[in-house]
Amino acid sequence: MTPPTPLARLRAPEASRSNALHPGAWWLWALGLAVAASRTTNPLLLGLLVGVAGYVVAARRTDAPWARSYGAFVKLGLFVVALRVVFSVVLGSPIPGSYELFTLPEVPLPAWAQGVRIGGRVTAEQVVFALYDGLKLATLLICVGAANALASPARLLKSLPGALYEAGVAVVVAMTFAPNLVADVVRLRTARRLRGRPTGGVRALLQIGLPVLEGALERSVAVAASMDARGYGRTAQVPPSVRRTTNVLTLGGLLGVCAGSYGLLAAQGAGYGLPLLAAGLLAAVAGLRLGGRRAVRTRYRPDRWGVRAWLVAGSGIAVAVAMIWAATVAPGALRPGVVPLEAPGLPLWPAASVLIGLLPAFVAPVPKESTR
Repeated sequence: MTPPTPLARLRAPEASRSNALHPGAWWLWALGLAVAASRTTNPLLLGLLVGVAGYVVAARRTDAPWARSYGAFVKLGLFVVALRVVFSVVLGSPIPGSYELFTLPEVPLPAWAQGVRIGGRVTAEQVVFALYDGLKLATLLICVGAANALASPARLLKSLPGALYEAGVAVVVAMTFAPNLVADVVRLRTARRLRGRPTGGVRALLQIGLPVLEGALERSVAVAASMDARGYGRTAQVPPSVRRTTNVLTLGGLLGVCAGSYGLLAAQGAGYGLPLLAAGLLAAVAGLRLGGRRAVRTRYRPDRWGVRAWLVAGSGIAVAVAMIWAATVAPGALRPGVVPLEAPGLPLWPAASVLIGLLPAFVAPVPKESTR
């Protein structure tokens, strides 16, 4: 038997329980793309980020219920873009413009509503500005949808520290509601179509909605019974001083993480965002380690953070760091102007850095359903 070649060793293996990618790696990768999207309004770069996220999802998602929610996030993003443009057209915009598209009938408002208008002159500049702004928000939603489609919520809950287990249960149940709802709606629509019944209209919506609500109630009862059978809520006794120290470290660390994240997402906050985020993470990790003494639970086959998880998470972080650096070095390329109106260009090295986000499509384990 010949030994495997170096190229064969680098090739992504077929996914199994022993080599499954840590779900936290998928979330770090997706959040890195989201941070990169928050630093630019260039539609070409935003489209490239959406394309990278979509390609990785298509290459590495399974047929699990949560994996089918990506399409719903894409539709939600398109709805957000359309809604942002409609609001700009109807309610006006502070962006000045010289290219008038059309004029809507303006509704007279009282004196106390000065500065707000409904209708009036609509310019190409304000529509383009609203389109860019909506595309940025839609890209953020699509990146979150990519993480939701690739990371198993149950395995993510299993990987949480003991101090966050109860809060994690609530978050995971909330996150899995939308994917399961989408899967139930698709299943019922397919069944009605096979039976020759209509799938559109108010009547069909009501006939589909009742079974969906019934299935959600049955899942809630099953989850409650499972949690009760596993002794959910048991706690161990810890000294009061440890509890107080845990609360101070955890709350202070989370505040630091929030402030640092805001600094990274803000336009001029990269200078203080990274130190605050690092300090907050250290304090939060210390608090969570102490708080884990209170939780009484066991883990069956905990997920390991291996080399491939580092590569996946590092690719998303690299995209975020490169885009933050580009926003400080060449802000004009990442935020194309609308006054005067000009066509956006594609900056080469920021675009090349976005392509680093494609690395998970080649190094993450291949799901069995997508193996060729």
